[in-house]
Amino acid sequence: MEYAADLVIRGGTVYDGDGGAPFVADVAIAGSRIIAVGALAGKGREEIDAAGKMVTPGFIDVHTHYDGQLIWASRMSPSSSHGVTTVVTGNCGVGFAPCRPQDHTRLIKLLEGVEDMPEVVLADGLTWDWETFPEFVEALKRRRHDIDFAVQLPHSALRMYVMGERAVDKEVATEADLAQMRALAKEAIEAGALGLGTSRNIFHTTLDGVVIPTAHTPEAELKAIAEGMRDAGGGVLQAILNIETPKDDLEMFSRVAAQTGSPLSFSLFQAGFDKDDWQDLLAMTAAANQNGPRVTAQVFARPVGVLLGLDASYHPFAAHPAYLEIADLPLAERVAEMRKPDVRAAILADKPQPRGMVFFKAARAYDKIYPLGAAPDYEPDASMSVKAQALARGVTPDEVAYDMLLEDDGHALLLHTAANYEDKNLDAVRAMLTHPNTVPALGDGGAHYGMICDSTYTTFLLTHWGRDRKGQRIDLPSIINAMTARPAAVLGLKDRGRLAPGMKADVNVIDFDRLTLHAPRMVRDLPSNGRRLTQDAEGYIATIVSGEVIMRGGEPTGALPGRMVERSAMAPRLLAAE
Repeated sequence: MEYAADLVIRGGTVYDGDGGAPFVADVAIAGSRIIAVGALAGKGREEIDAAGKMVTPGFIDVHTHYDGQLIWASRMSPSSSHGVTTVVTGNCGVGFAPCRPQDHTRLIKLLEGVEDMPEVVLADGLTWDWETFPEFVEALKRRRHDIDFAVQLPHSALRMYVMGERAVDKEVATEADLAQMRALAKEAIEAGALGLGTSRNIFHTTLDGVVIPTAHTPEAELKAIAEGMRDAGGGVLQAILNIETPKDDLEMFSRVAAQTGSPLSFSLFQAGFDKDDWQDLLAMTAAANQNGPRVTAQVFARPVGVLLGLDASYHPFAAHPAYLEIADLPLAERVAEMRKPDVRAAILADKPQPRGMVFFKAARAYDKIYPLGAAPDYEPDASMSVKAQALARGVTPDEVAYDMLLEDDGHALLLHTAANYEDKNLDAVRAMLTHPNTVPALGDGGAHYGMICDSTYTTFLLTHWGRDRKGQRIDLPSIINAMTARPAAVLGLKDRGRLAPGMKADVNVIDFDRLTLHAPRMVRDLPSNGRRLTQDAEGYIATIVSGEVIMRGGEPTGALPGRMVERSAMAPRLLAAE
């Protein structure tokens, strides 16, 4: 029998990624490309009945930290379980190449502090069969993966490679240093990097309190690196602004972008320093986009925060000496101890000693801490905070938090809303998400293993913003556009993000009515039996990468069609496809 296509997704409600109204159509795929979107009379070698289901392009996550996981694992979980088919790594200026052998430990300790990646996990999981950035790229390509990935040159690794100890001593790069950085940036783009990731966040530190090497780098250094990218054909700039002086930083990065022709994206939050700063930053973004390369803000779709729990990296009593006496017990035994009245009294009466616990202060900010719940609530009412509940009950916040942590046999999680929740609702987030110069991002997949599980924001966008929110929602075509065509445009990737003939066959089939985001849970599947938070979803019928079904009914099929996305090689390939 002669087939019209290798795979036909039959009769689904198509959201093509462009933001227009959905329509019922078949999507036909041959090899790794979409060949038709419409009514298809011929049969497919394989068919998926999508009647009554959503059919969307695969989602693109521009801000992840899967740099290490790409080395030791084939599945980019949890992202690939939530409709994501392309991820970008090397963000925030941290990563593993270039790196001299004598600097392995230094880079690992930086990732341990900034991104909550345990040293033992990285030491066991990283093969270190590279030194240069091109060698790192080749190491990534040696393993097969379920979804596509793109890499960026991490600024901290580059600075340490060129300057050694001087990089972390806040020294200014010499002219020779700048020339070498420029050459290495050119080399990275030629090896396939999409651009540069950097951070000026002074709160990005090692566990010993050493600030990230890029926090104070002057404009001349950023310009030299961007010029190196331009020498190789160009690349994107990704930046974390200094949370204390974001406007000054955005002005500087915008100048560098304009002078070097580098598209810029930066992280945007509603934060406590000035909770309305985000409006000024978006106004500056709009002004910058009137001339020069595009500037885009990356926005997280729910509160930016930390998950607190007895099996997580932090909780309100993690630094109490009385708790530390039982901290190494298995969870069930620890819970049994904590339920004893004398142990409870001792821990509650104790004083924390948070040596080396970078984020511990956040674990006791009770006015910003809420129970997450079995059906996770990421937009809780103000009355549900630990502090508010303590006041209502006439007890201390410590007592309320203690009892909450023991729920669900110690598996309960609390949500600390560090940013995006200054108004005790997500109205500001909605305004940011719907702004024309933003993309949803900042899920940090592959990092903060014991603190967050935010790479599942794609499912949250669909369920909360598209269906369940009590307040004003966002229409589904706009949500799909924000997760597909818009991030593809930010990255300069023209072969994905839309469902149209000639486009790469990255597709989701979703039972929207049944789509559910479950509570995060802890698993131990990292190197050295390391732990990480993951989060399941129900309602994804199929996720397809390059024409191959990688997830079916929420379970991996074993297919590993993922490849590295190379910006420098994209244009010729696209011309042939289009």
